[in-house]
Amino acid sequence: MQFRPLGSTGVTTSVVGLGTWQLGGEWGIDYAQPQVDAILDAADECGINLLDTAECYGDHLSERLIGDYLARRNRSRWIVATKFGHHFDGFLKRREDFTVAGVQLQLESSLRALRTDVIDLYQFHSGNDAAFNNDALWSFLDAAKRDGKIRHLGVSINKTTEHQADWARARGIETIQVVHNRLDRRAEQLHFPFAVRDGLGVLARVPLASGLLSGKYRAGVTFSTNDVRARISAETLQQDLDTIERIRRDEVPDGMSMAQWAIAWCLKDPLVSSVIPGCKDVQQVRVNAEAANLILG
Repeated sequence: MQFRPLGSTGVTTSVVGLGTWQLGGEWGIDYAQPQVDAILDAADECGINLLDTAECYGDHLSERLIGDYLARRNRSRWIVATKFGHHFDGFLKRREDFTVAGVQLQLESSLRALRTDVIDLYQFHSGNDAAFNNDALWSFLDAAKRDGKIRHLGVSINKTTEHQADWARARGIETIQVVHNRLDRRAEQLHFPFAVRDGLGVLARVPLASGLLSGKYRAGVTFSTNDVRARISAETLQQDLDTIERIRRDEVPDGMSMAQWAIAWCLKDPLVSSVIPGCKDVQQVRVNAEAANLILG
């Protein structure tokens, strides 16, 4: 494993982290605690130290599975990142709540679920600009930092929002989380310049384009109804698969795993502190982690 500074936070993170949306049950698998323990143990063995979750990956379900694990392991070994701004109302259903009262409830619920006294990175979760520009919200979060419940603040930026990276530092935000992969490079123009200007740590989410850049899928693939990828239209899916086939042919070296190549591609920009791919099992954790040794020049 290799490590990079997380912007100007003073935190050093593994360049490959672990995304945990799948633990909430919306990626086709309902996880039991022993499966989660095995995944997190494998991540630990590979040198991964960053766990990224959210309040609405299930109703704090992902957080609870992680919290149960952390209660039986060395909590200080991990950088625990979670998010705020939504309530889980059922499969792929979210209700936004960026009010101070709502976020206070979410924060306390996340601390309980994660079985921790402090959240290392607490991230504004894909909200619009009006929700973001709420002085009372950031005053509350600053107070929570002073009380020792939060160490650092971040923003997980919605793909349709262009300005929050520009405004981040003024709100005390130290990291941005953005969609960044070989299929979707918009963050390079929209958000990376502000990360450079303000010393923001960059977390790249969806580095495998929801698994499409793993190279496993071909034309005609379908996803089960309990898999978030079933929402992708047939036309968009086919266009993406055609593009991926061209990338495989023209850019991926012979004999290299496409999934590892895609993760390494994200990390070729030293501005990216860490990529946070998800995984379905222990083997995928290990394959993803090995990409740290393939960072492209």
